[in-house]
Amino acid sequence: MEVVDERNKYFEETGIYIPICSDGGIVYDHHITLALAMGADFVMMGRYFARFDESPTRVVKIGNNYVKEYWGEGSNRARNWQRYDLGGEAKDKLTFEEGVDSYIPYAGALKENLEITIAKIKSTMCNCGATSIPELHKSARLTMVSEVSISEGGAHDVMLKEIDTSYKS
Repeated sequence: MEVVDERNKYFEETGIYIPICSDGGIVYDHHITLALAMGADFVMMGRYFARFDESPTRVVKIGNNYVKEYWGEGSNRARNWQRYDLGGEAKDKLTFEEGVDSYIPYAGALKENLEITIAKIKSTMCNCGATSIPELHKSARLTMVSEVSISEGGAHDVMLKEIDTSYKS
């Protein structure tokens, strides 16, 4: 948000608008909306998309959970001369790892998930009175809430039923 403030000051002074990318950490749909609400103009979504069938990594079962392999762009696994060739001896100087080589929760097919994500983003924007990303930048208000508030705001003290999709009335 501090970067957004500086970008906006720069725009007021020069008339030059510099778009901001939220790069990294976008996993779930609410992360997209939060990044946009805080002033990002667009988001990098590698980890978000890596969870789906359409990504090239394999689905693995670990314990009772299905996951997909994932490595961040700055990880040792992703690092190679095509991405990080600094030329000459400098390429050997890149000695730190910025991303991780890990597993992420498997999320199924992209089509159904992406439709839900878009619906959630639209719903949140509507709740903020925004019909565009610039309007969301102006109208969104972030509020710090406790873990108890989140729990109380959802279904609690009940046992949720599983929906039987085979039943037809």
